[in-house]
Amino acid sequence: MPGADRDWWRQAAVYQVYPRSFADANGDGIGDLRGITSRVPYLVELGVDAVWLSPFYPSALADGGYDVDDYRDVDPRLGTLDDFDELVAALHAAGIRMIVDIVPNHSSDRHEWFREALASPRGSAARDRYLFRDGEGPDASEPPSDWTSMFGGSAWEPVGDGQFYLHLFAREQPDLNWGNREVRDDFLTTLRFWSDRGVDGFRVDVAHALAKDLTYPLRSHAELEADKLAGDGAHPLWDREELDEIYAEWRAVFDEYDPPRTAVAEAWVEPHRRARYAAPTSLGQAFNFDLLRAAFGAESFREVVARNLELTRGTGSSNTWVLSNHDVVRHATRYALPDDASDDGAVAREWLLAGGDPAALDPERGLRRARAASLFLLALPGSAYLYQGEELGLPEVAEIPDADRQDPTFFRNAGVDVGRDGCRVPLPWTASGGAFGFGPDGSTASHLPQPDWFASFAVGAESDDPGSTLSMYRAALDLRRRLQGAEELEWVDTGSPDVLAFRRPGGWTVVTNFGPSPAPLPAWAVGREVLLASGPSVSLAEVAGETTVWLR
Repeated sequence: MPGADRDWWRQAAVYQVYPRSFADANGDGIGDLRGITSRVPYLVELGVDAVWLSPFYPSALADGGYDVDDYRDVDPRLGTLDDFDELVAALHAAGIRMIVDIVPNHSSDRHEWFREALASPRGSAARDRYLFRDGEGPDASEPPSDWTSMFGGSAWEPVGDGQFYLHLFAREQPDLNWGNREVRDDFLTTLRFWSDRGVDGFRVDVAHALAKDLTYPLRSHAELEADKLAGDGAHPLWDREELDEIYAEWRAVFDEYDPPRTAVAEAWVEPHRRARYAAPTSLGQAFNFDLLRAAFGAESFREVVARNLELTRGTGSSNTWVLSNHDVVRHATRYALPDDASDDGAVAREWLLAGGDPAALDPERGLRRARAASLFLLALPGSAYLYQGEELGLPEVAEIPDADRQDPTFFRNAGVDVGRDGCRVPLPWTASGGAFGFGPDGSTASHLPQPDWFASFAVGAESDDPGSTLSMYRAALDLRRRLQGAEELEWVDTGSPDVLAFRRPGGWTVVTNFGPSPAPLPAWAVGREVLLASGPSVSLAEVAGETTVWLR
């Protein structure tokens, strides 16, 4: 088991595992906990400090497992609680910590509480655990407001007795009422349940949405948008001050353990509002997705890094750097888009679906930029969150037949959003064989179809290639662990608007050429030892286009 380091999370490399698509031990086409356990040696060789496990709870998979039937159990298709304990033990024995996803904004509509709510009368205690409201109109058949779900359509679902329940996401995901003491206490029990099983921390899904103001009259969608643009913190559904009290209670639970359990908030809020979630009295850390949404360029990357370093100085937290996750187009594909397309993941999905010519993608440039951006990110002070498959340079899988898609964003926004399945396709472990080694020998099952070109990105194809993306990640994570010092960096002048450089404590320097053509190394860098480079053509005098080098 890892040592009792209270600050292990501050500069950790955290690897996100999407369980259903990582490794399948029983051959049914769905990744499972035993499959993950079998790949712990791979994670050790990769060099990560922690695993973030996306939802593994019982679920109908209306939203990839983020519709939770039971917060204190394992989906039978993925294993058992004993399998979970074995996975934690295997990770701890290897010196790797475990972070689990927790989904507090909503349960599934199959949760025992929600089934009880539907079977109970209006005004009952069972319904008060959720957000039920009376319908509008003479026969109460109209929704209480015109609010829309994040997945499209109304955010209100009728239950047949004149009432509707709120679901900010899929209708199978009814929002919980965090003004209800029973809801709050039950989640404290859940935090202790997993912490007692050895979990080291929690990734908090939609952390900004728990507290809601549903007093009448409910504001219209247009009024909500105006409130959001005003940025005054008074939005009825997001980022409310009541969250401080909720997460202070969570912090008290985390601090019952030695070392304290950690948490990181998924909070899609304005950068200056993230401090509330990252405070030591709250969750302690919050994702910043700014690099993920930044254009590939020296100016934009420097602005994002400088701003976020300044923000964390005021919270006592550390930064969280991200380029890909289970919700966005993989960055190897985003960076392959034409220059006039946005690097933002949602826009990239729209581009791929609604007018973007796949022939206009430049996959070689996309991978070159992805490698450069990844090596830049891994050198930054703070924690690095990596998404499974990015260490292979995996692009997005765009060619999924409609009949095979699973993501509710596709079905609720047909013709507008192609959905998130393209970054959730099961990983290729071997260049040949059924399902590219995703399952046991002889298994050909894969819950999402894998394209033929996966063969060249398989772990087996890259492991022994010193120039592969996997080899680069392994080398970078090894060097990062050995070189990592204080959470500081010093910008260094390069004399070029396309070239960005910073120095880390311990005497190593990072230089990234964001331009397409080779650029001279600054005079101070010429002749230094090249520790690692994202591209092959690095001389003692220049750095290739769209390339990052680590120097000493």
